Amino acid sequence: MAKTNILIIEDEEDIRELVKYNLQRENFDVLEAESGEDGLKLVERVMPDLILLDLMLPGKDGLEICRMLKRNARTQNIPVVMMTARGEESDIITGLELGADDCIVKPFSPKVLGARVKAVLRRKASAPELMPEDVIKIYDLVIHPGRHEVLVKDRPVDLSATEFRLLHFLARRPGWVSTRYQIVDAVHGEDYPVTERSVDVQVVGLRRKLKRAGDYIETVRGVGYRFCDK
Repeated sequence: MAKTNILIIEDEEDIRELVKYNLQRENFDVLEAESGEDGLKLVERVMPDLILLDLMLPGKDGLEICRMLKRNARTQNIPVVMMTARGEESDIITGLELGADDCIVKPFSPKVLGARVKAVLRRKASAPELMPEDVIKIYDLVIHPGRHEVLVKDRPVDLSATEFRLLHFLARRPGWVSTRYQIVDAVHGEDYPVTERSVDVQVVGLRRKLKRAGDYIETVRGVGYRFCDK
């Protein structure tokens, strides 16, 4: 059986080598890049199973690299775990909005890193394949999971991977109220390190991109959100 490939994009050699050593002990194959630009070239050539991406990189930073990965149809489904030394809520929220699958704050325990990587890979493996026939059509809004495409009045809407999953989750259950943490579990998996505020930020951004169709996402005060198709 082929080993799982993990790409580390980290400019600090000591950290990169430490992470590589511990992942190899967990029986992963590890690739390395010391800049975002080099990492993107490796991704195109190898298509890793998961990317560990440092936030503070020379040149294009981690947020920009994540944005580029999630906007590329070939790479948008590769799980990204962001590594940040800041630990600031704003950085974590921004990473999640761009579609990162997890964020881990330096310094971190090698055991915690390994557990988080395995959890993200399990979520990816257990995620159901979205079939083309699962298209959701509500008035002028069309959600096409098979194509990872959203149309409003036949015009494509550019959504991040996280925004797409959030919209699809709500639209599959019209009329049902979902709490913020139910949304987190559905979009990212259980034990995802996220705050209630980040869900609100993602919903605001999603509504803005959908314009008038964003009115279908209804806030239920004190509870969460629901998709209202009336």
